[in-house]
Amino acid sequence: MLLGSKTLTRMFAAFTYRDFRVQWFGACTSSIGTWMQIVAQNWLVLSLTDSALFLGLDVFLQQLPIMLFTLIGGVLADRRDRRRTLLTSQYIQMGTSGALAALMYFGVVEVWHILVLSFVTGLAQAFGGPAYQSLIPSLVDKKDLPNAVALNSIQFNVARVIGPLLFGASITVFAWWGYDEPQAMNACFLLNSMSFLVVIYALVSLHVKHIPQTSTGSMRDELQGGLSYVRHHGNLVALIVLAAATTFLGFSVLTFLPLFAQRVFHEGAGTYSHLMAFSGAGSVVGALVVAWLGQFKRMGWTALVVQAVYGVLIAAFAASRVLWLSDLLLFLTGAALMVVFSTVTSLVQLTAPNEMRGRVMSIYMLAFRGGMPLGSLASGYLATFISAPLVIGLNGALLVVVALYFMVRSHGVREI
Repeated sequence: MLLGSKTLTRMFAAFTYRDFRVQWFGACTSSIGTWMQIVAQNWLVLSLTDSALFLGLDVFLQQLPIMLFTLIGGVLADRRDRRRTLLTSQYIQMGTSGALAALMYFGVVEVWHILVLSFVTGLAQAFGGPAYQSLIPSLVDKKDLPNAVALNSIQFNVARVIGPLLFGASITVFAWWGYDEPQAMNACFLLNSMSFLVVIYALVSLHVKHIPQTSTGSMRDELQGGLSYVRHHGNLVALIVLAAATTFLGFSVLTFLPLFAQRVFHEGAGTYSHLMAFSGAGSVVGALVVAWLGQFKRMGWTALVVQAVYGVLIAAFAASRVLWLSDLLLFLTGAALMVVFSTVTSLVQLTAPNEMRGRVMSIYMLAFRGGMPLGSLASGYLATFISAPLVIGLNGALLVVVALYFMVRSHGVREI
């Protein structure tokens, strides 16, 4: 019993901080709504276009502003109150979800509406993301930062389980009531819009106060200062490159899940939602493992080994034609991805000093988040010539190659 109590205390250490608890529950509620919208929006795009390219394009346009403006967002995160920036971001995202719900309600939605709203959502995230990542270390002591990063990943991935399941449940319930799929999807968009009210309340309730650094330099000078800091820390450069490769090659499997449900397993939205849920459940387990480990020796080497395993699991999923086996493989890929993501993010957070954290995390986010749309667009385009499972299999093989490269050459990753 004592051992179990110590294990739980270690695993959930960041929850002993009041502000972190408030932020976590607010973010989790909003993330559940976001994942409901993600799966509903992917299914809507596929229903309107029947195109892998448009699935990739939608992801690309949402992430494009992150590639264009995240570095500026990082400078603002160091210069201005991070909570105010976050609040503005939440208001905009609440508005885009509400606009899509209105378009669906009046039956006038077209694919270009979705693409435009995705771009606007990405704009909000480009400025809110660095502020959010920079805020987390202010909520806990440094010794508990890896635990906080892992627990923050858990809320995101708990949402990846619950959100898709709620989407699948809404399809079933609305069918019982005699309504069609578009009306169920519209309910998901509306609920997501309302969920932002919870995270807004949580942000307003935080006690932590961010005191921006006094600066007489221009925004351009501070941006160059952040880039120079990263450039002169080789291990940061290597971690950022590793993160970009992971998302470029590894996230398209989630983008293509509607295609696997429809064309490989010949099923509908319910199967798609439960495939997403298995991936999310695995990610929760992976994040719990990292939370329990906390800060440990050879974190970089561990991330490389698990990334190689992740690549093998993706390739195996691409080859599977048995639903239960695919569920298991998605669970394992989710766990592996979260171990890599949480470990690498923790290493970047621990390396960056507070006065530079907004800029360093914006560069990291540019690589991490930027890899998603570029990878989804490239994979979606390639899938117009060869099958989507073959594209995913090739991506998995390349992930293994990237991990082996850093194992051999290191660039500072193996030693941290």
